[in-house]
Amino acid sequence: SDAICNFVICNDSSLRSQPIIFNPDFFVEKLRHEKPEVFTELVVSNITRLIDLPGAELAQLMGEEDPKLPGANSTASGFFRSLMSLKRKEKGVVFGSPLTEEGIAQVSQLIEYLHKNLRAEGLFRVPGNSIRQQILKDALNSGTDIDLDSGEFHSNDVATLLKMFLGELPEPLLTHKHFHAHLKIADLTLFDEKGNKTSTPDKERQIEALQLLFLILPAPNRSLLKLLLDLLYQTAKKQDKNKMSAHNLALMFAPHILWPRNVTASDLQENITKLNNGVTFMIKHSQKLFKAPAYIRECARLHYLGSRAHTSKDDLDLLTSPSSKELQPLKSQKRSRLDTCHQEETQQRTEEALKELFRHVHNMPDSAKKKKLIRQFNKHPTALTPGSDVPTSPAPRRTRSRSFSGLIKRKVLGTPVILERKSRDATPEPERISKENVHLLQKCGSPAHMSQVKLKSLEGRKEESCRRMRAHLLSKDSSSL
Repeated sequence: SDAICNFVICNDSSLRSQPIIFNPDFFVEKLRHEKPEVFTELVVSNITRLIDLPGAELAQLMGEEDPKLPGANSTASGFFRSLMSLKRKEKGVVFGSPLTEEGIAQVSQLIEYLHKNLRAEGLFRVPGNSIRQQILKDALNSGTDIDLDSGEFHSNDVATLLKMFLGELPEPLLTHKHFHAHLKIADLTLFDEKGNKTSTPDKERQIEALQLLFLILPAPNRSLLKLLLDLLYQTAKKQDKNKMSAHNLALMFAPHILWPRNVTASDLQENITKLNNGVTFMIKHSQKLFKAPAYIRECARLHYLGSRAHTSKDDLDLLTSPSSKELQPLKSQKRSRLDTCHQEETQQRTEEALKELFRHVHNMPDSAKKKKLIRQFNKHPTALTPGSDVPTSPAPRRTRSRSFSGLIKRKVLGTPVILERKSRDATPEPERISKENVHLLQKCGSPAHMSQVKLKSLEGRKEESCRRMRAHLLSKDSSSL
């Protein structure tokens, strides 16, 4: 089946590294087989978006109610319906039995043979020989091998037998449940600028609705329908030889694949045109009808893979492919660069916030709270103190005063005393200015002048203290003598 992807085991090591291309409908088929209820609900909800199905017809489509078909309660044409039922009374292994994989395998021989003989004029319209058809029918029912290329059978024999097989199925190939939906799809038309319906068919919506409707067909019906529509499509392409257009082929096959069983043309009345036009449309667009819509494929993919993004919507991005392995280091490098940029950006924002906080503290009026905050900044200079662009006033540290006793010991006794410890900080601490020199500092505008005045005052004080101490020592010595 084209809808199921095939896996090939390859023993050639040189080919194992090649990426595997999955069928775009792989997840659709997986969801259909593993969770049919979820799949049916997904598809039917989109069908009702395109066509209007009343409650009873929707229940019939879902299989919740038995389909109500035209002519079911009518007594007219009873003779013809009973005649057709008698024809289907005798069931074989293939003909007259419900559709099975074995029956499809037997009938596929007929389809394959007809693909080679599409030029026969009046194909599917001109009846073949009834005796040869019966021989071929018995051979198919018994399961014996048939050599259709031997020349014993004519293409018209095989074409007529294919129609007979479809007509003897217990229900049409498109099933009774889908009958009302096909009638509604035939009524899909375009709208004009004012929103009124026109007589022009809306082909895009019809194709989308048929794609959805075919998704919920039984698997054997869908497989045989694809084989049949492909054959009719190729037959119509050679209508210049066989004289069978898509419309002519629809007239031959609509009663077998779409009409309800045990009904006549009078039961269908005005719906015959719709049904024939619907089959014509299927033949012309058969190459588009067996692919799930893009949104159904995406929903099925997300159901199994979550939100993982892929390079395309149709193909599965395999992690085992060589290209993806080569991209992994590049992805990790890109991710590390992004992380570094993110860290730098975070660090920059933190520094700006700290600078703003420090400015705010610096502009606060002098108080105990301000001093406490400044002490906290000084305790953690690397974490809390911002850059040097913020004007800061370093907290004054108490300098060790120079006592007179220390000066005496150094001048007189010569005892080495460390007056000040070296500061750990690189910047020298400012010396305290005495009160009597404040007025001199205010008068002087240059720092050089201030330092000269300060040195003179200090030298005068030292000399005065030395004279006093010398006089005291002399007086003490004289008294002792």
